[in-house]
Amino acid sequence: MQGEGQAIGGRATESMTGKLLVATPALKDPNFDRTVVLLVAHEPGGALGVVLNRATEVPVADVLRDWGDLARHPAVLFEGGPVQPDSAICLARMRPPVRRLKGFHQVSGAVGTLDLSVDPQRLRENVQSIRVFAGYAGWGTGQLEQEIEDGSWFLLDALPGDAFVDRPDDLWPMVLRRQGGMMAAVAHFPPDVALN
Repeated sequence: MQGEGQAIGGRATESMTGKLLVATPALKDPNFDRTVVLLVAHEPGGALGVVLNRATEVPVADVLRDWGDLARHPAVLFEGGPVQPDSAICLARMRPPVRRLKGFHQVSGAVGTLDLSVDPQRLRENVQSIRVFAGYAGWGTGQLEQEIEDGSWFLLDALPGDAFVDRPDDLWPMVLRRQGGMMAAVAHFPPDVALN
């Protein structure tokens, strides 16, 4: 599916930062089967995102004690992607009005990345909730644009709450259903049917 502003035929286009990548049934990589990825960076040299719907059973408080009470339910680590699984990326949803704060890098609206080396006590009154991801998904120059063109991903607008849903396992069909039409029908595609 071609979305407005994405690369077509190798031409440079506007950034896809803040958009959702929703895996299509045609995507064969098991790392991304039925995933929803939030793009936190997209530049001419490549793209970086985190998988929003792969919760682990490891509580955030067990790994990052001081941040645990800011974590949104379920307050566990998420598998952000197959690249550098020992690293952590923190997404935060800020309380309005969104202010420029040290350690916060805005992705879209009230959502952005948060530097985990900052003292959480300093941010408590500004942060509504966080989600912590182990690892990330990454693409080199032109790779993501090609995958979208090949039909591996739907490129869709994100809502502010997508990264912080209480039931992350339901995110893939939920995002597809809200698109309506034929896209909504994809939400009911059986998981065990292979596309040729």
